[in-house]
Parts: sequence; C-alpha cells; structure tokens
Amino acid sequence: MELLHTAHVPAGEGPFPTVLALHGWGASAHDLLGLAPMINGGDLLMICPQGPLEMETGPGSRGYGWFPISSGGPPDPSAMVAANFQLRAFLDQAIEHFPIDPKRLLLMGFSQGGVMAYDLALQDPARFAGLVALSSWLPGEIAERAERGPELEALPTLVIHGTNDPMIPVERAHESRERLETLGMSVAHAEYEMGHEIDQQSLRDLVGWLEHRFFAP
Repeated sequence: MELLHTAHVPAGEGPFPTVLALHGWGASAHDLLGLAPMINGGDLLMICPQGPLEMETGPGSRGYGWFPISSGGPPDPSAMVAANFQLRAFLDQAIEHFPIDPKRLLLMGFSQGGVMAYDLALQDPARFAGLVALSSWLPGEIAERAERGPELEALPTLVIHGTNDPMIPVERAHESRERLETLGMSVAHAEYEMGHEIDQQSLRDLVGWLEHRFFAP
C-alpha cells in the first residue's frame, strides 16, 4: 500500500535539502508541514508521509499512526517491520519523484513518528544527514539491532522533549539519549518546560540547530 503524503516544495529546480517528517499517533500528513516555512526561510523540501493505520479521533475526524499503541509496552515487532518497509519504499519513490538532494536528507519525527525515525536512521545511517526526535523515545529493541560504526557515530542527532510531557515522560528521552551514546553517537539534547508539543522556544532552537548543522554551507 502506498502512503499518502503532503509536501512543501520550494521554487527552483533543485536538488534541495530535504526533511522527511513523520507525524505522531492520531495526527496526519499535514501535522508537521507547517514547520517548513519556518526552517531555512522555507528554502527546503519537506515531505510528510501519512501513517497507514487509520483511527477515529473524534466525531467526524480521523487520525493516523505507524503501529498500534501498546499501553506502555514495547511496539509489536511485526508492525514495526511493516511500517519500516513501507517508509523505506515510500522514500525510494520520493527520491524518484521529488528533487531531493540525497546527501542532505534529514529525518525528523514527533512522538510515534520519532520512533520510526530512530528505526530508519539506526538501520541505515549512511542514507541520512541528520536525525531529530521530538517528544519521542527510542525502544531498546531498536537500539539493540543497530550496529555501531563510523556512519552511525557521525550522524548529527537532536533530541527535544518537554519536562511536563504527560504522554511520554521525559525520563524516556534520557534513556533514549543514553542508548544513542552507547552506540557512539554524539547527541544534542534539549528540554523545555512544555507538554507533548513543540512550543515557540523549542521551535526556535530546533530551527537554529537545523540551520547550523544541516543548512550551513
């Protein structure tokens, strides 16, 4: 099944630095697209695929996810493998369709989308120029499958979390950072007095990190 998606495509022919942005549980392909004009003055390609699982989030409204919620337990391995396969296939198709600069392709995920970003990046770090996990967590099962090496160690990584997050406690972000550092990765970690969200201060710092580490000449 092909994944639906939205995209921000700047003017010009490209190839463009690109962010593959993965939404969280119950959101949609439109959820993170609004960040694009705020990053690098909008001079980037942002592609936002939509999770394959559909759910009702309220009267007349639908949301989407990448794998079923497991009530605090580890994600279902088969569901993770299926979601990973779909995202890798989607990215292969996107590279053919969009003017993506393959040397400047960054992964960004919020909440459950961050889990998928971790999974994709840790399995194939050479494919990506950076990794951003927002209000998310790195399951131990994903970290254990990763193979430490120079490509993984060189992957710029940013972890952002809210100290008042009611959905994913900030301690899980601490665990994620520790697991990444065990793999030899250098991790920029920032916490904010916010909930399960991207507030204005975290957004400013996110944009600053991206422009310094990803968009700088």
